[in-house]
Amino acid sequence: MPTIKYFLPTTKKEIDTLGWDYIDVILITGDAYVDHPSFGAAVIGRWLEKMGLRVAIIPQPNWQDDGRDFTKLGTPRLFFGITAGNMDSMVNHYTATKRLRHDDAYTAGNQHGFRPDYATVTYSRLVKKFFPETPVVIGGIEASLRRLSHYDYWSDSLKPSILIDSQADVLVYGMGEKPITDLVKIIQNPDWKKNLTTCSQIAFLTKDIASFNDKNAVFLHSFSKETAQKKYYGENFIAFETESNKQQQRTLIQPYSDTYLVVLPPYPSATETEMDSYALYDVMMNAPHPKYAKRGDIPAFEMIKNSITIHRGCFGGCSFCAITAHQGRFISSRSSQSILNEVADLAQRPYFKGHISDLGAPSANMYQMKGKNQDLCRHCAKPSCIFPNICKNLIINHKPLIELYRKASLVQNVKRITIGSGIRYDLLITDNPKTDSENGLTEYLTDVISQHVSGRLKVAPEHTVTKVLNKMRKPSFDTFSNFHQRFNLINRRRGMHQQLVPYFISAHPACTLDDMKSLHRTTQHMNMHIEQVQDFTPTPMTYATAMYFLGYDPYTGDKVFSAKFKREKDQQKQLFFNQK
Repeated sequence: MPTIKYFLPTTKKEIDTLGWDYIDVILITGDAYVDHPSFGAAVIGRWLEKMGLRVAIIPQPNWQDDGRDFTKLGTPRLFFGITAGNMDSMVNHYTATKRLRHDDAYTAGNQHGFRPDYATVTYSRLVKKFFPETPVVIGGIEASLRRLSHYDYWSDSLKPSILIDSQADVLVYGMGEKPITDLVKIIQNPDWKKNLTTCSQIAFLTKDIASFNDKNAVFLHSFSKETAQKKYYGENFIAFETESNKQQQRTLIQPYSDTYLVVLPPYPSATETEMDSYALYDVMMNAPHPKYAKRGDIPAFEMIKNSITIHRGCFGGCSFCAITAHQGRFISSRSSQSILNEVADLAQRPYFKGHISDLGAPSANMYQMKGKNQDLCRHCAKPSCIFPNICKNLIINHKPLIELYRKASLVQNVKRITIGSGIRYDLLITDNPKTDSENGLTEYLTDVISQHVSGRLKVAPEHTVTKVLNKMRKPSFDTFSNFHQRFNLINRRRGMHQQLVPYFISAHPACTLDDMKSLHRTTQHMNMHIEQVQDFTPTPMTYATAMYFLGYDPYTGDKVFSAKFKREKDQQKQLFFNQK
């Protein structure tokens, strides 16, 4: 008989219905509960369930009353797992000019006000207040990118590791399946804190650093030194970013008075078999919890409900992006069969109308890409495999992706597939016909333009001025111009009228008003349709944020201008659109 599916329980009544007399793990999330592979709390919950554990979830608890939401399910046997949700709560709440948003795509009815600022810290402190003896494990994008000391744009201050403020016991960074698997085994031992060093991809605080026997560990400057002099933060950032770009990373240790933050290295990139095992769509409800039925749609779910993730990681290395610090620089891909199985599953869901909105990832066209000689990759710590040029050791073969699109298009009930993730156009540009042919570059672009674009293809050149692009770690604008010409050529040959929609960033470090004027003139000359200029937001642990905070490039020491006041930021954006 087929297994009866159910949502992870969110109330005592739902737990009683399942006949449970205890809970192993209680997850708390700042998002509404959507049981779908694109929602991190649900993924971890189902992964723990796959391990044989009983898991409950408390979505968007009320943090402003007597705390009854935090205590209603009692004490879990193992631990509380806490996440702010799929977004950093401050990015979720505020615009780039720190204006409060009045919506929340991860909440039913798109309503704001259902999660606090710095949600991970708030939730963790409340759990520790009510359950001081129960382990608290924090994770998700907010915790992951605040695992070390970091510049916080919203308070305009240097903050310590989120472990300090949250009072949590353990932090899981990056994608959590492997570390949470080991933590479950460790936490079941009464002396579990002594065994944390047997895990990987976690961070914790300790006073007993003398017994920490790792001769290769990197000792960072103390937090007190960073707050006294910015340059120490810059040196710490270089050490962190250098390690995060490696396949084989070292432990990072940072002193906080008489306490030490220990960040253990991540696990190796997931294999194809592991990636397939993480695809839990078949045990999920692939829908929001019924409790939200009367409150309205959850926009984030509506946007991704017909999309499928095909790989993790990104080797682009853009300076304003934190994907490498979270998912890693090396690509982990699912097998084509695993993806096609999910396509078939999606095609049978009641809400599916025939259109798959994305077969994607952080960058759409990095599927199955890796180094030809893995030994060279193991000794490389460059932040990008494609900036300033494409690495000669990088496999850029797009044929597996072409084949995947074609096979997915043949699945019953699938009428159309569009690619919603951003395409790295610089991976498609070469002047070598043999390279183009062997890697299916023009073939891929032709297929995308003719079959997988709903009239408009979105790409992100980000800027036109070379000095700004260099600080962004983005290719020269000539590369985009080349791509633009090829896009138009394919359209003409196919008798199509697809539109190329470029995205740009204003107020990025090194960008001035004159640079934005230049951007406008260049795109106007090219008759480009400009839909959006995104105002730069300094998010934790990125190279761009380090430059913004320091006022100089930590690698070179060169001064870097940043528009820091709302008036300056608004001028850059308005100048672009108002320039005649």
